[in-house]
Order: sequence, then C-alpha cells, then structure tokens
Amino acid sequence: MEKMNLSKHISGQFNAELDDIRNRVLAMGGLVERQLEQALDALATLDSELAQQVIEGDHKVNGMEVAIDEECTRIIAKRQPAASDLRLIIAISKTITDLERIGDACVRIAKAAVEKRANSQQPLLVSIENMGRHATRMLHSTLDALARMDADEAFELHKQDAKIDKEYEGIIRQLMTYMMEDPRSIPDVLDVLWAARAVERVGDRCKNICEYVIYYVKGKDVRHISYEEMEKEL
Repeated sequence: MEKMNLSKHISGQFNAELDDIRNRVLAMGGLVERQLEQALDALATLDSELAQQVIEGDHKVNGMEVAIDEECTRIIAKRQPAASDLRLIIAISKTITDLERIGDACVRIAKAAVEKRANSQQPLLVSIENMGRHATRMLHSTLDALARMDADEAFELHKQDAKIDKEYEGIIRQLMTYMMEDPRSIPDVLDVLWAARAVERVGDRCKNICEYVIYYVKGKDVRHISYEEMEKEL
C-alpha cells in the first residue's frame, strides 16, 4: 500500500489552509497524549495535584476541537474541496472528535486518582497502569501514522486494540472477584472499574483514527468489516 502525499493546488492559500489544519490536529493529538501520560502517572502514584491538572487541562482539548472543526467547516464552504482534499477534511473532522473523547477518558482516569479510596485497590491499579502504557504507545503510534498518512501502519495498529481489550477483560474478572469476596469493597472497586474502562476506550478511539487514515489514503470506508475484508480492500 503506497503512502499518499497531499496534492498541490494552484491556490497556495488553499495548500496553506490544509497544512494548517493538519498541523493543528497533530498539536491537539500531542496535547491529548500528554494528558493521558499525566493521568496514568497520577493514578499510579495517587497524585491528586497532578490529577487535578489533567482535569483542568481538558478545556484546552475541548477548545482545540471546536476551533479545528470550525476551520474545517469554513474550508468546505469556501473551497468546496473534492476527492482527496474532501477526504482529508472529513478524516480530520472525525479525528478531532475521537481525540476529544480520549481527553474525556483522561479526565475519568484522573478522577480515579483524586478518589483516595483507590489506594485500597493498589494491586489492581498496577494492572491498569500496564494496560495504560500499552494504550499510550498505541496512541503515540497512531498519531505518527496520522502525521505520515501511513495506511500500512494504521492497519497494523488497528489490530492492536484487540490486545487492550483482552487486558481489560482480565482486569474486569479481577474486579468481579474482589467484589464477590468482599461486598464492602464495591465503592473502591467501582473507581478502578471506571478508570479501566476509560483506558480501554482509548484503544477504541485509536482504532477509529486508524480507520480515518485508511479512508483518506485509500478512499475506502473500512468501518465494521473484518480484518480479512479490510486487507482485501487495501
């Protein structure tokens, strides 16, 4: 599968506008990646101050989503792009939605760190930290594939979500065991449960972004199809 380069236009201004929204979505991705790293660090150490920084920083992510979305709408209205240019703008518009939701997941993880009750579930937090580091690596690689518009890498990363899902299922089994053995632990376990679910959702969002990269490069909508079908399409 070949990589696609951005097409060049007679209008230098149009090129600049496309480059600008690509750079802005990558900047947003970098911010979300830092939010995730800090949220996981806060959970691992139960650092409520760091967790609060993540929670308060979410408004920056939200603001970037709104600004980029408005710019995408403006470009569509003004330039009436077609073919790959339109796919690029659509892919970016969808990507920022998923990045914003990863930001929401970071807030959920950080809130678990603020709740000191999670301290009694420290062994489970270690499992979440391991899954979280996996999700962080997936996000970083997904953003790299987005920056290079690398459909091959996006396809490989898409499959990694299954590993995160498997880790999540293992944590859920542990949580169920804790609650059955000691019903008094349920409030504590629920904090951990929400954090684990948030990490699992990061993997889902990365998978979505990989689908948008493939859509842009290949012009194929690969949502809701099997890996075998996806490979044939590519």
